[in-house]
Amino acid sequence: MNKKKIFLIIILLIILTVSIFLIFFNNKGAKNYKIGNNSSSQEIVDYILNINSYEAIVEIEINSNKNTNKYKIKQQYSRNGEHMQEVLEPENIAGIKIIKDGNKLKIENSNLNLSTVFEKYDYIADNALDLESFIENYKNDAQSKYEEKNEQIIMKTADRSNEKNVKDKTLYIEKSTGKPLKMEIKDTNKNSSIYIIYNEVNVNS
Repeated sequence: MNKKKIFLIIILLIILTVSIFLIFFNNKGAKNYKIGNNSSSQEIVDYILNINSYEAIVEIEINSNKNTNKYKIKQQYSRNGEHMQEVLEPENIAGIKIIKDGNKLKIENSNLNLSTVFEKYDYIADNALDLESFIENYKNDAQSKYEEKNEQIIMKTADRSNEKNVKDKTLYIEKSTGKPLKMEIKDTNKNSSIYIIYNEVNVNS
């Protein structure tokens, strides 16, 4: 066997060894977040915290000292793209889109006087209502915790970005599917509470 063939064999062996190593390393490092009946509470929490994208139709009820407002909203979230909330109901503000792109917040609807609308509906322009906000709060809050109760995983955290106005948040997740069921937000500074029901939700993790 001549030197050229020996050299080629050595190169091929090196390439094969490196390829096997990379495949093994990637498989070892990758996390599988498929959820089933045998998933542990920690696996479901990890699944929620590592959502790549989701779409949901949610019903939101906002209670304050003065009144109660109800909305139906379409939410779309992508870790690498824009995050959008579109108001479906009530009819008088239907079509308003709140779009978060990086650090920018855009509000779209050319048919309405938005400055007037949001004097009354200020929470709708707040991205605190979406699942992404909950996930970020949970990751950054040292006091975040979860528990399992009645076939549900209950995740608790708080938005402490404003120390004078801490918002306590609780997310309820169906254990068998890993899908969010509802979220509660308590705003003690404004003496208000928000209830979000996830009627339709598709999650990619």
